[in-house]
Amino acid sequence: MQPQVVAAVQTPDGQTIPILPKEIDQPISPVTAQVMTQMMVATANKGEAQFYRLKGYEIAGKTGTASIPVAGHYNPTKTIASFIGFGPANDPKFAMLVILNEPSASIWGATTAAPIFYAVAKDIFTYYGIPPSE
Repeated sequence: MQPQVVAAVQTPDGQTIPILPKEIDQPISPVTAQVMTQMMVATANKGEAQFYRLKGYEIAGKTGTASIPVAGHYNPTKTIASFIGFGPANDPKFAMLVILNEPSASIWGATTAAPIFYAVAKDIFTYYGIPPSE
């Protein structure tokens, strides 16, 4: 999609004119998107955060844990933890990124960001009435 700064323009007479998104290119092929989705589903189902997954829902996701550089080296106790994903994987209704800067309970994205992601995803599924697929 072509980047845009505003969603609409208001004319001097008060009329609101929406700025519609414009597709300019397709960065990856449908086959590549399908392969990546399958990899992310496998990661969500069998990876480090599998214990938090929502039974019956197919979510594509990936954890992340990044070390924070301090004075020319990495601090071994401070990280940026994350979990990114979307669901349902076969017909996405939402995409979400959870980022925690220097989490205190654990340094790992799988044990800090993933539980938050899945808790919010559960609420999204409930709110929009999205039924389990499995």
